[in-house]
Amino acid sequence: MRKRLKRNKGLCVCSSPCCPYHASLSLFSWYDVDIWTYIARFLDGKSLVKLALTSKWFHDVIMHDCVWKFACLRDLQVPDPRHVSFNWTKIYATAFDGSHSYLFRQPDKHLDWMRIGAFLFDSQEALLTDKLDLPVRIIKEKTIEKMLKACGSCLLKNIKTGIWIADLQLVRCPACNLDTCEGTMQMLEARHIELFLSEGFLNRSWEYELIGSHKIEKDVRAASAGIFDVDHFKDCQSAGVFDLKRWAGKPNEMLPKAIIAFHAVAINTNLQKNEGILVKYHTMKAGPEGDIVSIRISQQLL
Repeated sequence: MRKRLKRNKGLCVCSSPCCPYHASLSLFSWYDVDIWTYIARFLDGKSLVKLALTSKWFHDVIMHDCVWKFACLRDLQVPDPRHVSFNWTKIYATAFDGSHSYLFRQPDKHLDWMRIGAFLFDSQEALLTDKLDLPVRIIKEKTIEKMLKACGSCLLKNIKTGIWIADLQLVRCPACNLDTCEGTMQMLEARHIELFLSEGFLNRSWEYELIGSHKIEKDVRAASAGIFDVDHFKDCQSAGVFDLKRWAGKPNEMLPKAIIAFHAVAINTNLQKNEGILVKYHTMKAGPEGDIVSIRISQQLL
């Protein structure tokens, strides 16, 4: 008979060495904060928030302003503006939480919108135009109305410098209040990135003001609009906005198209046969004597 092996000890579950309680509390201190700050560069906004909720240690690291500044500039694809008045966590939220101006103003008039992107105003002077055909003429008249009538373009001063966000808005025809009205109006809207955090905007003391308008009383093949930083008007990227064949779509494509550059933004919508369009220019100032913080160029079929 075979001898049975004697078992001095019973079977036990294999276990890993345990670290002391105080060591587990400082688990993440084993890692360099700079490493996690670098890893955060590869995460989108939702992932950053989820990571920040996992522990107090991660919250302290991820909610640091430099993390959200990098995420904001990365996702908007713009350079560092150097100075902002609010922390970057709040700026990121208002840039990417789906907010647009019609949530605060006339939501009943709003139909749809599309985020175009972000661009920079380095100077305080802007060129607004509803014509994207070269050459663009800038005729300096005494009033904006006369400039628009002469060349379909105008110059604005006292623009707030920094990052601007551009949206394409589709709104109901402002000429009537009928729910059955099928008339629509497209609008190129640009705003300073801090606008939705500003008290004057939130308490409605800042309002849009009509600064000029003009009619084009003939068949128009497309409704176009552009906003340019004057100091960078001749840059290669800004000049590319006028290459409509590259981005505006074929003549039979009726969906709106948009283009963004470092210092410019533009939209173009091809139109069916029509009797002309009415173009209006609105601006919002940061108080009576403040800088311009938002621009609207709207186009309505006649």
